[in-house]
Amino acid sequence: MEVEHLLQHLKENGEKLLKSMLDGKYRPNPVRRVEIRKDNGKMRTLGIPTAVDRVIQQAITQELTPIFEPQFAETSYGFRPKRSAHDALRKCKEYANQGYTYVADMDLEKFYDTVNQSKMIEIFSGTIKDGRVVSLMHKYLTAGAMNRGKFEETKPGLVQGGNVSPLCSNIMLNELDHELERRGIRFVRYADDMLLFAKTKRSAQRIMEHILPFIEDKLRLKVNREKTEVAYIGKVKFLGYGFYPSREGIKLRVHAKSVKKMKAKVKELTSRSNAFGYEVLKVKLKQFITGWVNYFKLADMKKLVQKTDEWLRRRIRMYIWKRWKKIRTRYAMLKKLGLNHNSALKFACTRKGYWRIASSPILSISVTDARLRKAGFTFFTDYFGTVRV
Repeated sequence: MEVEHLLQHLKENGEKLLKSMLDGKYRPNPVRRVEIRKDNGKMRTLGIPTAVDRVIQQAITQELTPIFEPQFAETSYGFRPKRSAHDALRKCKEYANQGYTYVADMDLEKFYDTVNQSKMIEIFSGTIKDGRVVSLMHKYLTAGAMNRGKFEETKPGLVQGGNVSPLCSNIMLNELDHELERRGIRFVRYADDMLLFAKTKRSAQRIMEHILPFIEDKLRLKVNREKTEVAYIGKVKFLGYGFYPSREGIKLRVHAKSVKKMKAKVKELTSRSNAFGYEVLKVKLKQFITGWVNYFKLADMKKLVQKTDEWLRRRIRMYIWKRWKKIRTRYAMLKKLGLNHNSALKFACTRKGYWRIASSPILSISVTDARLRKAGFTFFTDYFGTVRV
């Protein structure tokens, strides 16, 4: 069913649907299995519920969130109301500046795929006493999935992609949060990303050694031993950010991997082979730059955005030169931009490559920075200046 047909379906079948849930007879449909590529090239498996099941899951989430929210730890920030990744990063910075500069960077291996469903229901039913709700949650966990037309059982794990999955992950990992609090360990958790803080490397190693058995034996989750490490905070990546020491203390920066990912996206948008057209390119660049800067605005990145803008303008000039294609078009456009006949003809007939031309006087004196801004292109530096906190 398409989403636009959902309202009419609920008007016609809403009462019947509600009665089946109250009677404990409702059976969720299998999710649709979808794979998306991760940054490291591997595939992440998602499960997309049907339109009706998304409505039911959202209703469950809205009712259960106020019940579980008071139980959650203060330094848990993922998928919680009035909390964000920025809050988690500020807390990390606070701990680091209190002297807790060594961290155990915990990596839960394929968390959503390995959650023990029996343990999940056991924890869930400790708070929710209505058997119908517990039963419905169990049915969602075991609803199965359709993968290329074939049904697959979902015995272990949570379906990543459903409305109720983030709440379930917090309920499951809340046990770990309280265990860490009981042991007096400072930590920051955002969903399944977690840093445990200590003042010395040895203390951080000891914390990790002692908490691993609880995660693996009590919660029955898998820890990726290769990615889990103890390190100085300046060497870890958390939520796309990195940390660095300065005279004023530990500060935030954009991690090198995040910079690389950002440049790859800009390169894709400004590729010579895409057929966006100028107006579409401007919109797509503005959307990406706005979102990227808003997320990384906590970082010290004045020099980074200035350097990135120089590279971005060169990419745009190369894109423009490629679009002009023919000599007569280039001649006409250069004349229009103020070059005299001889210069325009000389530049239009050049045999230099696109990337070299993009930084040569051919375009730097015609397609100027001011003209690009006037044409409607957005740059990192300009937007960063409006949101810097």
